Amino acid sequence: MKNPQAAGHLSALVTILIWGTTFISTKVLLVAFEPVEILFIRFVLGLIALVIVCPHRLRGTTPRQELTFAAAGLCGVCLYYLLENIALTYTLASNVGVILSVAPFFTAILSHVVFKGAEKLRPSFFGGFVLAMAGIALISFNGSALALNPLGDLLALLAALVWACYSILTRKISAYGYSTLITTRRVFCYGIAFMIPAMFLFDVQWNLSALAQPVYLLNLVFLGLGASALCFVTWNTAVKLLGPVRTSVYIYMSPVITVVTSALILHEPVTPLAAGGMALTLAGLVLSQGRSLRPRANAGQS
Repeated sequence: MKNPQAAGHLSALVTILIWGTTFISTKVLLVAFEPVEILFIRFVLGLIALVIVCPHRLRGTTPRQELTFAAAGLCGVCLYYLLENIALTYTLASNVGVILSVAPFFTAILSHVVFKGAEKLRPSFFGGFVLAMAGIALISFNGSALALNPLGDLLALLAALVWACYSILTRKISAYGYSTLITTRRVFCYGIAFMIPAMFLFDVQWNLSALAQPVYLLNLVFLGLGASALCFVTWNTAVKLLGPVRTSVYIYMSPVITVVTSALILHEPVTPLAAGGMALTLAGLVLSQGRSLRPRANAGQS
């Protein structure tokens, strides 16, 4: 590509635009399916799509590389979504939304440690983080009282940390030189394998008859093909081109997209607090993506 940086930002933007709308599909599907069922089906559909698009096998990997793929599948495909869904059963959705947005901060710290300062963090990164978190808090709480739940909030915090780990693992995988499509497919395989014990743990009772209804089938297809297959490829591509920290900052946009989507599709009103929160969040994103991150030579190689 003539401009890898622009391609990386476009990939991250496309990803977060789609991920910011998935709450609508998930909300519809939760009427007929358990969270683990939705998770399993969407990633199986995503895996099938990736196999069709790129049927070539991944050859010549080392045991260490396979371990990295497995860790990425465990973190990014299995644990992150399970922790998020379980957290939602113990604490408020607004709490989870704010806490998950801490992921870029965790990513920055882990990246700085693992890659030995390959991406030098400047004060403007942390300033952007504070602005974005203030905006996200305004969007999520929107004037309601803050209600803490130690267990649920801790699970959400662990989910943010797990996603940061996934971002670091993705950067390591990108250095192997394989096709992003093929490596994403391998990560999906491991993630699905890790989900199987979870389904027994949660005693999932399959209700596949609900798939006969177009509304459920279409929403699952959207999550499987769009939010899983496409978005994980574009996200991993962005991490490869921009690095884990600059890519993860786009997570700040997710609540903004959720508000806009709610207004357009569900006709929910946009309050002044939410509008102010959106402005702060976008300002934090711009500040964090400015000169706050300066990649050094051979960033991410280890």
